[in-house]
Amino acid sequence: MPRTVEPIPGAPALLLRHARGATTVVIADLHLGLAAGPERPRGPPGGDAAELAEQLRALCVRVGARELLVAGDVKHPIVGAPAWLRPVLFDFFAYQLDAGLRPEVVLGNHDVGLARHLPREVLVRPPSGVVRGSVGLFHGHRWPSEDVLGARTLVAGHLHPGFRFAPTAASPGGKQRCWVRVGFDRASPPTGPRRRAIRARELIVLPAFHPLAGIESLNRERPERGRSFLYGRFLARGEARAYLLDGTDLGPLATPAPASPRGSGARAARGR
Repeated sequence: MPRTVEPIPGAPALLLRHARGATTVVIADLHLGLAAGPERPRGPPGGDAAELAEQLRALCVRVGARELLVAGDVKHPIVGAPAWLRPVLFDFFAYQLDAGLRPEVVLGNHDVGLARHLPREVLVRPPSGVVRGSVGLFHGHRWPSEDVLGARTLVAGHLHPGFRFAPTAASPGGKQRCWVRVGFDRASPPTGPRRRAIRARELIVLPAFHPLAGIESLNRERPERGRSFLYGRFLARGEARAYLLDGTDLGPLATPAPASPRGSGARAARGR
């Protein structure tokens, strides 16, 4: 059972510490194939799949992790994988396996047809998520299983959370990735088409691992339509705060009213 769940300072990755000293690194939203194509299958500088694989393996070695869990959106093309991307997907995980890591993937909305292109040693879990002791992990584009909802801590990706600041030389667009942590005081009322209740005490939303992936500026913008489910169904049911990768507390987030029990989507309010 994980004893602690904590962000790794300076990295878009989470560390689960288990009994007897075992650890798991958790990331989300790799989006391999983003800005890539037949002429450049690994992607552009700054988002090169081989570079990302090396960064991830080095991170796991640094924190002493033996397991790696990707909480959805391993690849960028939503349906299937073009021929030029398939060896990139395979090699990414083969590189982790060569380091003695045990990779596991929870499928995200971009991962249709992914499993056939991975090494057979990679464990593939459904979008409904997986439970590791007291931690339930899912991608965030659809309802997780009852077992996941019953975990003490929830971990998801999908939202690509960030904050927009004044542009700088290092960040011309002014956007920076961030974490979101949502505290739930008590079990939320049943909601959604299956009347599911969130019984967790906390939700942690991972920043996107791919540095070139789109960022939702939660202090300036409404999440895109495809990401509003996690925002309206989960963030709205607790007290949400945002943190930069270095741990800087950005303060509370303004979130919409919870979605109605009838299952209609809530409108996302602008963050402050």
